[in-house]
Amino acid sequence: MTMPETDALTDDAGADDAGARGRAHLPLERRIEAILMVADEPQGAVHLATALQAPVKAVKAAIEALRADYDGEPVGDRPAGPERGFELREVGGGWRIYVREAYDADAADFVLTQTPTRLSQAALETLAVIAYKQPITRGAVAAIRAVNVDSVVRTLLGRGLIREAFADSETGAIHYETSELLLSQLGLNSLDELPPISPLLPDGEEDVLA
Repeated sequence: MTMPETDALTDDAGADDAGARGRAHLPLERRIEAILMVADEPQGAVHLATALQAPVKAVKAAIEALRADYDGEPVGDRPAGPERGFELREVGGGWRIYVREAYDADAADFVLTQTPTRLSQAALETLAVIAYKQPITRGAVAAIRAVNVDSVVRTLLGRGLIREAFADSETGAIHYETSELLLSQLGLNSLDELPPISPLLPDGEEDVLA
C-alpha cells in the first residue's frame, strides 16, 4: 500500500531530527565550522541553530569562540593559539569565513597563477547570466538557469572571474559581479562592449536576461 504523502513527509522530518540528535555528541563549534566552510552565503545564528537543532544562545557562544580561536585569542580555559590565515567575519547579519586581509594577496596570486582549465558549459552559462544581470544573487541566477549553481559560483569565484559586490542589508544574500580579470580575458575595456544578448537567444527568451 502506498504511504500517504503527508506521512512520508513526517517520516522524512523524523529521520532528519534523528540524524541531528545522533550528531549532538559532536562539538558544536566544529559542527558550525563545517557548515561555514561550505556555505556560499553568511549564516545567521538562528539559521544555524535551526539547522543543528541547538539552542540559539549556545550557537552564538560557539560562533564567538570560533572567532576568537581564529584570531589567536584565548577561549575559556584554552590558551591563546596562533592567528589563522582566515577569519570569521559578520556580514549582512550573518557569519562567514574569509581569507584574513593580510593574506589576500597570497590567495589571489595562488588563484591567478594556477594552470587554467576550460570552463564547463554550466560555468559559461552562469557567467553569462552574471555578466548581463549584475549585480545578482546566487538565488536569482539559479532561478534563471533553473538549476543549482552553488558549485559553479564557487568555481567562478575561485577563478577570479566574478567577485562579491555587496551583501543585502536585510537578507544577507550576496550579490555577485564580474571582475576586471574577465574583461581582460575577453579583451574588453568595459561591460558596455558586451554584445547584445537578444540576437543570441532563442525566440521568446529575450526577457530572461533583459
